[in-house]
Amino acid sequence: MTGADRLRLAATAIDPLAPHRPGHYADHLVSVVRDDGGAARAPEPPVVRTDHFCLRRRAHRIEVTHRITPEALDNDLAGLLAGELFAPGWLSGPDVFERVFTGVVRSCVPGPVASWARFYDNTLARIRACWQGPAPAGHSSIAGFAPVYRRTLDLVPPGSVLDLGACFGFLALLLARKPDRTVLASDVSSGTMRLLEAVAGARGTPLRTLTCDAARVPLPDRAVDTVTAIHLLEHLDPRHGAAVLTEALRLARHRVVVAVPYEDEPTAAYGHVRCFDRDQLGALGRGTGRPFTVSDFHGGWLVLDTE
Repeated sequence: MTGADRLRLAATAIDPLAPHRPGHYADHLVSVVRDDGGAARAPEPPVVRTDHFCLRRRAHRIEVTHRITPEALDNDLAGLLAGELFAPGWLSGPDVFERVFTGVVRSCVPGPVASWARFYDNTLARIRACWQGPAPAGHSSIAGFAPVYRRTLDLVPPGSVLDLGACFGFLALLLARKPDRTVLASDVSSGTMRLLEAVAGARGTPLRTLTCDAARVPLPDRAVDTVTAIHLLEHLDPRHGAAVLTEALRLARHRVVVAVPYEDEPTAAYGHVRCFDRDQLGALGRGTGRPFTVSDFHGGWLVLDTE
């Protein structure tokens, strides 16, 4: 989300699997249409036209037309939206970001599961391509996250894994491909967990999901071998983040793996509310009283031993 790394529920829940007309998405706030060259031009002049999007406003609704093809539909959509519509200030807010993102995916391919399956298949294929060769030129959310996923896979030993704040669940799906791991993905968004469950089922990937706040997970103490919180804490205020770390330590029999980006300012479009550096990660580790290591690799890493 990864980039667009984390889609979250906002005031009114987004249903990523709701029925929509082919090539269209609409809810109470946004309308998204794929421009395949055959649609009639709207009479209103656009607010802005970019390389991939055309933005209009009608009454209280945001209307976005896009030129994303099914072949290009992957998690780099997050960077396109952020760079062309949100960073310049044409649109703002994580709720709007989530809805436009969902609308682009759903309007690219007919059918709810088929559209998201194409999005997941393309993204996972490009993650693996990044592992095997040089990163693509230019900004890429996928290229930015691919080494983070690779490092996480290396740090998670065989056994059971709980991935907190799983969002789309790319990491959970990659973890679940290993026969020596059993994976439970959790997120506060019930819609995202339903989506991940549907896509995992369509792909034949063994994976369970759980909808909950990462600070209040309805599982017993020491329920899993490893708990991961990968690019989660930057979405939470310090008090909430500390509660999540405490909960992760309660749940993990052996290890907790935390990763965060290093930013000068929180990226609001992605829902980031705080920044981290190496010293702050060290302070978090010392505050737990557990053995820990801190390292830098495409951001910061805090690994805690719970035994």
